[in-house]
Amino acid sequence: MNVIIEDIPSCKIVYMRQTGPYGMANSQLMEKFKCWVQANSFLNSMSVILGIAQDNPAWVKPENCRYDACMVVPEDCCVNSDEVSMGNISGGSYAVFKIPHTAEAVQKAWADIFMELKNRGLRLDETKPILERYTVELINKHYCEICVPVQ
Repeated sequence: MNVIIEDIPSCKIVYMRQTGPYGMANSQLMEKFKCWVQANSFLNSMSVILGIAQDNPAWVKPENCRYDACMVVPEDCCVNSDEVSMGNISGGSYAVFKIPHTAEAVQKAWADIFMELKNRGLRLDETKPILERYTVELINKHYCEICVPVQ
């Protein structure tokens, strides 16, 4: 797998959340979020969109799992909307896996990344969520990234 270690800075985000089993509802939320972002003129060529599965379904009941569709925004950004919330992501060291932007590749990556971390002598930092990162440049080349916090 293609992996690099990157120091991702802390950042401010705007996000929508869905609670329930992971799956198609996550994709639907992301599409709804992207429509909101475009309608509110947030999207540009430098935008960074994140998908964050906040809970591990091995430890949290599926009906309580939280998924956030997010976009990184400037620190001085303020949004007054009932549709989205504001939040922050803690920065730190991440193993970044660049993968094809297909459902099959994403599923395979989720199945393989933890063994890949172990093979590289890296440990998952369970205090931070794993990020699916999408940039315009990557999407135009049909790629995305899974950013795994490491210690």
